Amino acid sequence: MGLIRRTFSVAVAGLALVIACGGGRAGTALADDAPAGDAARGARLGYTCFGCHGIPDYRNAYPTYHVPKIGGQHYGYLVAALGEYRIGARAHPTMKGQAASLTEQDARDLAAYFSTAKPVASSGKGSGTPPAAAQTCVACHGADGVGLTPDYPTLAGQHADYIEQALRAYRKGSRQNALMNPMAAALKDEDIRALAEYFAQQSPPLWVPRPPRGPGAP
Repeated sequence: MGLIRRTFSVAVAGLALVIACGGGRAGTALADDAPAGDAARGARLGYTCFGCHGIPDYRNAYPTYHVPKIGGQHYGYLVAALGEYRIGARAHPTMKGQAASLTEQDARDLAAYFSTAKPVASSGKGSGTPPAAAQTCVACHGADGVGLTPDYPTLAGQHADYIEQALRAYRKGSRQNALMNPMAAALKDEDIRALAEYFAQQSPPLWVPRPPRGPGAP
């Protein structure tokens, strides 16, 4: 794939952007006075993302886990996640290369498109019994897994194996975030599995986006 500013080809790793755990204005922060993203331009930039993120149950090759759902994720978080890939705080060579090819405006436009098609809104309460380890998580991600501010990612309905992958990466240190690293370091394997299963079952969920249709589609 060519590293071209006006396209954003995403391989099986995940835009995550996306989308599982992590939070705050780590990596490249989203300034309060930053120009807003252009969702229409983001649709053009991100069209090839659908080759991975637009296919239900599509999986990363190695290690094997579901490519994350990005439909409805928070705008501010998506911009920050791309910034983390750009500076190497998230260790994935394909995503780092792709993020490095984007301008700040490109990142904002992509985030505007994937976050605003149908934003996930909190129900205000979770369903089922949260695991004990979730007591720390809900302060940022909410009882129902919907991030409490635009800086924090929504986890509701995300693939459980992707959430597990992200938490293990934070625990190991291959994914860097000032909030998530110490939290994940205290988790046991069974805690990670329980948290992933709980948040994956919450509603309203993130979803697998569909490519744009109609006259304005790329």
